[in-house]
Amino acid sequence: MTTSGYAMAAQVRARELGSRLALAAFIGFVGWILAPSIWPAVWIVVVLVSQGADWWLCRDLRRAPEQVPSPAYKIACCVMASLNVVVYSGMTGYLWFYGGEEGRIFAMIQAAGGLLHVSLHMHHTRALLLSAVIPHALYFAGLPVATAILERRPAELLIMVGGLLYMSHLVVAVRQSSATTSGLKAANAEAREARQKADAASAAKSDFLAVVSHEIRTPMNAVISAANLLRRTRLDAEQREHVMMLIDAGDVLVGLLNDVLDFSKIEAGKMHLEKAPMDVRARLTSLQRLWEPKAEAGGVSLRFDIADDTPDGVVTDALRFQQILFNLLSNALKFTREGEVTVSVAWDAPSAALILAVADTGCGIPEDRLSHIFDSFEQADVGTTRRYGGTGLGLAISRRLAEMMGGDLTVTSVVDEGSTFTVRLPAEAVVMAPAQDKARRVADAGALRGRQVLAADDHAVNRRILSLLLEPHGCVLTLVENGAEAVAICQTRVFDAILMDMQMPVMDGLEASRGIRSEGMNRDTPLIALTANAMDVHRAAWDEVGAQAFLTKPIDPVLLARTLAEACTPASEIEEQAVAA
Repeated sequence: MTTSGYAMAAQVRARELGSRLALAAFIGFVGWILAPSIWPAVWIVVVLVSQGADWWLCRDLRRAPEQVPSPAYKIACCVMASLNVVVYSGMTGYLWFYGGEEGRIFAMIQAAGGLLHVSLHMHHTRALLLSAVIPHALYFAGLPVATAILERRPAELLIMVGGLLYMSHLVVAVRQSSATTSGLKAANAEAREARQKADAASAAKSDFLAVVSHEIRTPMNAVISAANLLRRTRLDAEQREHVMMLIDAGDVLVGLLNDVLDFSKIEAGKMHLEKAPMDVRARLTSLQRLWEPKAEAGGVSLRFDIADDTPDGVVTDALRFQQILFNLLSNALKFTREGEVTVSVAWDAPSAALILAVADTGCGIPEDRLSHIFDSFEQADVGTTRRYGGTGLGLAISRRLAEMMGGDLTVTSVVDEGSTFTVRLPAEAVVMAPAQDKARRVADAGALRGRQVLAADDHAVNRRILSLLLEPHGCVLTLVENGAEAVAICQTRVFDAILMDMQMPVMDGLEASRGIRSEGMNRDTPLIALTANAMDVHRAAWDEVGAQAFLTKPIDPVLLARTLAEACTPASEIEEQAVAA
């Protein structure tokens, strides 16, 4: 919003109205003390009237400072400024002629202060400045001249000369102040422009990453899913090795893509934390199950050591907690060729913090590289990426996440002996209800048998993959190519669950989901997003339309089956399973 100099002056004068009236009362009191008469009281009344008129005249500029004042309005403002100065400084003349020596000194101080005040507050607009300065200057320099002429005292002209010197210095000061203000405005404008460009660049980068992520995940979904399906077939040893190479390489690509997206979100300040109760031991057990096969395949022992006083549950962001530990375990196993990786978990009761240490017996990190390993795109040495892979973002992301959660991530290391990464995360200890985690479990693989599942995806390969992944579980899968077809079929058939892609022709997944949720026989059917759009903004969009779960491509077959089974299992049945457990 652009504000004119007249509007700025109006706003300043409105803010300082109380202080001006208080100062007028003080000046009037001094005038009555130095030259007792009725005139100081009359002067205060006239000041009140003139200040009220000024406040009334400028009311429109205060309400709408962006408006451009008309020429007539500008003239009225200038006239009012001159009138106010003439009235306000009227006491200067009274004290000069009737207040004795003390009155003259006070009058000069008042005139000098008035000149300084209007110069500082009205220098943005020359017309206003001249309108206010000229009356003050006439009082300041004219009173000594008048006395020199009327009383024939030429020495009084020296006071006038001193006044002129003061005003010349004031002009220089005002020009410097004006130049400084103009420079600050220009700098602020440049900073705003630079920020707008940076915001535009950040938005463009986010859009680019969203598009690239989607376009990469779509073919990766075909590659990884096909490899997983191929692994289920009868293969000889060499063929199985080739398939595992495909799966491992696909996992690495997904990890790299997730790292780049997470780093981008952190850099843009768009990473948001969600706090909820988390079962500590259950979360660690799931991570142990996930990483034990990889550790065993590499000839490394993976051990979890949880202190007895560690609470069963803590309030934290479970997803980011798992992400930090996931990165540290991945890093430890990557650089450990033999020996063991140990995850130690302890609880610091005085500071209410979880302390997790991931120690390995790997190659270690040279001391001169320790300070750099948490930097973005950094590795311990230039050959690390070539030998072990990775972007050098995992540790940077883990530390940034730990700091966002109020904690920290540190490291100690000895070359050829190993490294220990220690995470400290403030958390509130809570008591977990025994059934809270068990209620999430589903009876067995037969939970999907006979279930009616609708899947909407515009990509023929993705639809084929879904068929190959889900039909062996015994579910009845109905496939459609876009959101419009999904909405139409939902008006005629009841489904146990709906899988919905996001970007589709004719009607996208979000619009289709809103249509299904608004009316019809499937308005309460569990809806699961299955999309290559994996950023937080996409997750938030699916939350708004009531998606029960958010799954990303490439498809994790186990996670897909488990999520569908949970969605298809009635809540009463889950509760019975929890009680039985």
